[in-house]
Formats: sequence, structure tokens, C-alpha cells
Amino acid sequence: MNIHEYQAKAVLKEFGVPVPRGIPAFTVDEAIKGAKELGGPVWVVKAQIHAGGRGKAGGVKVVKSIDDVKTEATRILGSTLVTHQTGPAGKKVNRLYIEEGSLIEKEFYLSALVDRETSRVAFVVSTEGGMNIEEVAHDTPEKIMTFSVEPATGLMPHHSRQVAQALKLTGDLAKQIADILPKLYLAFTSKDMSMLEINPLVVTKDNKIICLDAKVDFDGNALYRHADVVALRDLTEEDDKEVEASKFDLNYIALDGSIGCMVNGAGLAMASMDIIKLYGSSPANFLDVGGSATKEKVTAAFKIITSDPNVKGILVNIFGGIMKCDVIAEGVVAAVKEVGLKVPLVVRLEGTNVELGKKIIKESGLNVTSGDDLDDAAQKIVKAVKEAA
Repeated sequence: MNIHEYQAKAVLKEFGVPVPRGIPAFTVDEAIKGAKELGGPVWVVKAQIHAGGRGKAGGVKVVKSIDDVKTEATRILGSTLVTHQTGPAGKKVNRLYIEEGSLIEKEFYLSALVDRETSRVAFVVSTEGGMNIEEVAHDTPEKIMTFSVEPATGLMPHHSRQVAQALKLTGDLAKQIADILPKLYLAFTSKDMSMLEINPLVVTKDNKIICLDAKVDFDGNALYRHADVVALRDLTEEDDKEVEASKFDLNYIALDGSIGCMVNGAGLAMASMDIIKLYGSSPANFLDVGGSATKEKVTAAFKIITSDPNVKGILVNIFGGIMKCDVIAEGVVAAVKEVGLKVPLVVRLEGTNVELGKKIIKESGLNVTSGDDLDDAAQKIVKAVKEAA
């Protein structure tokens, strides 16, 4: 789960991490009021969306008067920002963050994430702050330093010395980073974050280290432990279909193709998407109904797929182990009868109660094409969509 920059900074502040003062604003009047409360002489008006690259898209502006705060807030609020992370449709700006200006001496990059290879929290540090870390890794990998933290001991003093050396920090600045790093690690582990990115981490003209920007992702599987984090969720930043799917514990991700997929198991779902691409089309979604879905869950999944106007055909691919094929069949039939079927539908069933599942679909009277196996089903749905176009 993602949160906005101002929310991420508030979380870090709870753990004593130094961040600039700032006030969120949902209207132009609130932006002006926030700027006056912060005092001058410099403010930063920041668009708040769940995407990076806001500055390059015109969503972050440094201003030196209340009138300019009003001008920029009026321009940005309600506008659509298109960045390298939003896709061509962009994201509408519904909230702002008015922050005090900072006199920057140096910019660094620092992030923490879960390293699946080591099963530990890993830190990534670079002297190249303010840039996309992917570009730094590609062009100047020697400027990136990484290390993993042993869970049994937590962050140790030698880690802080490593970071200070990598960033060429000495004296009081080395002491500051030694104070900040354990707090970041504690925030990461205590809140079950999956990623924490501070870009840039800056040294100010008065020799203070602060987190000038912050991006945080939380492990969705751990949200049940953090009601305070769940309260930060901004549904306007999420795809409506993904929000609906989360209500039924469905693993759904919207894509930009034309063939809707309903599959059980993440591996089989990926294979289904791959074979659709192999035969010349593109999946409209990733949807894993799980191994123990109910008829109601399957019905909800089918409704979500058909609610996407880009879907021109549907592939249901079920390999029944724990999941029974007859349950899938009943769910598909119930959904089609409720919402109607306006696009081609190919169903491939295999495994537990497969014959009963096929019988339910055959006797439903629905216009459904059966697939003998995954390859056959994929070819049939791609062909049906192309013929219907």
C-alpha cells in the first residue's frame, strides 16, 4: 500500500527522523493558510500523487511570496500530472503539501527495501541524490553502496560508519547520520514497510541532515497489524477495480490489454498472460482468485473483469486442486446471468470436479467456448477477439 509524501514524512517524524516542516492542503485557501502558518521567506508547493517524477512534470514549485503560493496552488490543484510512473493517462492532483524551503548544500540517495535473496532489510546509498537510482545504477554503478542488516542484531554502528564513509560525511554530519539510520530502520521494521525511499536526503547550508522527500510502501499482507496505516489509504489514487477486488481479497491488477483473465494461482496466472502475448494479444488484467475461492468470490471477480470497457474477451483458466472446478463454474454462470455476456468467453477447467464443472457450464445455456488445455484456450480467445474486432 502506498501513501503520500506528507503522510510518509509524518510517519518518519514519529520515529524522530528529521524532516522539513510542512502542512497538507486540499484547497487553495488551505494552501495559503498553511504558507502563512509556516512563515517565509521560501515555500515549496508540492503536488501529492502516488508517483515519482512530480518535479519534472511541473508538480513541485519553489516560491517566494504568498501570492505565488496562491498562483501555484491554483495551477496544480485539480490538474493532471503525467510522469514516467503515472502512464500516459496521468494522475489528478487532489491534495497539496506546502513545505518550508530548505537551503541545500548536498543531495544524497538513501533507501531501504526487503531483499528477497537474503531475506533481510537492505539499504541502498548513493552520493547521486535527486536522480533516478536506475540511471545511476546503469551509468555509474560504482557510486552505489548496498548492505543488508542481520535481523537478530538490527542496525549496528558499523553500518552507520559505512554510510558516512560512502557519502563522505565527517564530524558532526557523521554523528547525525549515525543517529538517523537506526530510526529509519526502526520505522521500516515497526511499520512493516516493503520500501522506504528518501530522494534526496540532503545536507543543508547550516549543516543539518534532513529527509527532503520520502516515499513509503507498506506490505499489504501486514496491514491487519496497522490500523493507523490503513487509515492513510487514499482510494482516489487507486484503480476502482483494484479497490473493489480488495474487498473480496482478490489479487487483481489492471493492465492495458484487451483479454480479461480469471485464474487460480499466481504462477498459472502469469503463464496465462504470457501465452496470450505469445499468440498476439495482451491481457487486460492479472487476477488470481486463490485456491479457496467461493462462488460469491468468483462472481465478484467476473463482475470486476466485465466492468473494464477495454475487455473484449475473457479467458477463465482453472486448474482445480484445493479450488474445485464446479465452484468456478457456478460462479461464472451466476455472474454471466447477472451482468450479461457481451464478449467472447473461453473456459478451460482441469482438476478436482472437472467433469461436474464442465457439465454446469454446458447445461447453463450460455455461449461459452471450452478450451482443452491452456494452449488451446489461449488460441481460441485470441482468435475470437480478433474476429469480433
